[in-house]
Amino acid sequence: MLFRAPALDADDHRVIEEIDDYRRRLRYFLSEPRRWKGQLRRNLKARAIRGSNSIEGYEVSLDDAVALLEDDEPLDADRRTSMEIVGYRNALTYIQQLAGDPEFTLDQSLLRSLHFMMLGHDLTKSPGRYRQSSIYVHDEEHDEIVYEGPDHELVPGLMRELTEALAADGDCPVFVRAALAHLNLVMIHPFRDGNGRMARALQTLVLAREKILTPEFSSIEEWLGRNTNAYYDALAEAGGGTWRPERGTHAWIRFNLTAHHMQAQTVLRRIDEAARMWQRLETELAERKLPERTASALFQASIGLTVRRAGYGRDAELEPGTAARDLRMLVERGLLVPRGETKARIYVASEELRSIRGQVITARERPHDPYQASPRTGASPRQRRSTR
Repeated sequence: MLFRAPALDADDHRVIEEIDDYRRRLRYFLSEPRRWKGQLRRNLKARAIRGSNSIEGYEVSLDDAVALLEDDEPLDADRRTSMEIVGYRNALTYIQQLAGDPEFTLDQSLLRSLHFMMLGHDLTKSPGRYRQSSIYVHDEEHDEIVYEGPDHELVPGLMRELTEALAADGDCPVFVRAALAHLNLVMIHPFRDGNGRMARALQTLVLAREKILTPEFSSIEEWLGRNTNAYYDALAEAGGGTWRPERGTHAWIRFNLTAHHMQAQTVLRRIDEAARMWQRLETELAERKLPERTASALFQASIGLTVRRAGYGRDAELEPGTAARDLRMLVERGLLVPRGETKARIYVASEELRSIRGQVITARERPHDPYQASPRTGASPRQRRSTR
């Protein structure tokens, strides 16, 4: 037996319709050729990877998440954290490749392979293998056990039931099915480590397979990373401390629908801001008689990220020498500020470039809760929970 879908009420159906409307609007924006689209996709994917790993205590800056996404050296992240981020990046990239594969089959082998991609750098965690003993979720802040997974001998059968349920056709809304996949995997807790990240990746996979845009646009991992306490609370309420799949799931489904709704609002806002910022940059470059191609470097710096010569060269498809000259020119014209020595030099937005962005982004509305009540984000310090 697994956790089952609840009966949805009128508010739930309304929220699902609004999420679908947001997705249609996103699809419309993304169908048009936009020069900044590639950078937006990369940044959203980096935010998703960063958010999911931050829940487990692997904190990196957005700059380092983008760097690791591009196989560049991070500025601050240590080796252990970098390997965790890269492992998750590889799994999410594979999910993206599977999304359009007509021969795709969601089975236990796939889930175990994704787990190996995430944790294969640390064989002590038995990557790709189900656990062979009891497992507990420990609240480190309060030093107490908050969840005990089902007996390890039940895991293969439960995982078989889960993958068969996901493979079966049904009339349950995809956002509900994806949320249930997430809940069931994290409550089965089939692996020694990485269960939370696997559950979130599975949710993204279910959505991606249903053509709910691409993983970087359909993922709620960034939102979950920003609302970790609320996420833990929702899981605790659904789980009830032990493997009890007979418990109701309505609150968990509402939590996930809220996350999708609010993340979609955030992405749409970013798309609108990106379009306006890029238009303003093109105007500025034309007036200053600077190469139009440098907009990609200025756009990245304007949203608070660092610019590296190699990354700018890739984005603008330039030779290293040309990329270096462009960046020096932008420094001379007061739009970028260099930091660091020549080999490891990075560039950040100047006060003038930040002022230009400030003129474009004059007001920003906070995402609203579709159920007319704020999510329980909590004001206390983030709680860390680990498995053993």
